[in-house]
Amino acid sequence: MNDLLVLSNVSKNYGYGKLAVNNVSITLPRGKIIGLLGPNGSGKTTMIKMINGLLQPTEGEIRFLGEKIGPESKARISYLPDRTYLSPSDTISSILDYFEDFYEDFSRERAVKMLEDLQIDPRAKMKTLSKGTKEKVQLILVMSREADLYVLDEPIAGVDPAARDYILRTILNNYHQNASILISTHLISDIEQVLDEVIFMRDGRLILYGSAPQIREQQGKSVDAYFREVFAC
Repeated sequence: MNDLLVLSNVSKNYGYGKLAVNNVSITLPRGKIIGLLGPNGSGKTTMIKMINGLLQPTEGEIRFLGEKIGPESKARISYLPDRTYLSPSDTISSILDYFEDFYEDFSRERAVKMLEDLQIDPRAKMKTLSKGTKEKVQLILVMSREADLYVLDEPIAGVDPAARDYILRTILNNYHQNASILISTHLISDIEQVLDEVIFMRDGRLILYGSAPQIREQQGKSVDAYFREVFAC
């Protein structure tokens, strides 16, 4: 099955009148790095939370590998939220213990190697780390799993430019060819080089879903420049 994730007429209404996600239908294939792009309030994080089973659609259906979102999909989707979720009092090493116990597909060896590359001490407690280092640790945990889908919500927003290239290499080097990565970000120019496909969202609606190389060829400009033109930002 090449269809990895299928959203069919998915909407989410929080009850204040405006739909956070409005009738979105999209099919994501295997083996792609896909940018989920849109201004603040476009529905990106709501859609990500529904994909990960943290929210339920008001209407429509989401299927992962042909099955409804549930415990089975959570075991095969690796999710990086846009906020730190790890306990401040835990050491990185104890968090590795937890992930190793909880996720069958977690590679401690891979995580330790990435921590060494970034010179992060596994004995350190989370509360002693800078915001950027905390985000690096979370990304390492996510990319140390052998998942079918990696969903990354703003993975490079809080890190310095010098670390972004390493993080992008980490993303590229730590997922297998049958998996896909869905990346939500505002920093399009920093990740455009790795994107195979892009999704544009505005006001909860799907505006565009297409190939990044084709957009560059047809529009005669970068995806970042085309995004700015479409959204006039």
